[in-house]
Amino acid sequence: MLKDYILVDTSAWYALFDEDDKHHERANIFYDHNLSPFVTINFIIDETLTLVKKRLGHRQAVEAGKDLCNKELSSLVTITAEDEATAWRIFQRYDDKGFSFTDCTTFAVMERLKIPSVFTFDDHFKQYGKFKCLT
Repeated sequence: MLKDYILVDTSAWYALFDEDDKHHERANIFYDHNLSPFVTINFIIDETLTLVKKRLGHRQAVEAGKDLCNKELSSLVTITAEDEATAWRIFQRYDDKGFSFTDCTTFAVMERLKIPSVFTFDDHFKQYGKFKCLT
């Protein structure tokens, strides 16, 4: 159980890495004042590095990857087969939402580990309605 942890979503990681992102300043303020440990998942790292490479280039993606692999910055949770099965059920159930499969895997991990809060700028977490969004 990671009840004291905050899950960091792709939108928050990206806002921290891209100085031109509209949420960059808010992300940095939250990051600088946060006292709780961060956790993220391997699918979010994949999504974040892909986004950084696409928008900012390979060099910036490599630097972001170094940060994301830093265990002092964030703990890493790897998606389990059970998480994927739960995510698939969530994905199928919400045909009226724009949830990506990565969103659904994140919801599944947060539910399994009882992580109550998420650092995100993605409205899908509010739409899902089960977690406290911290931005």
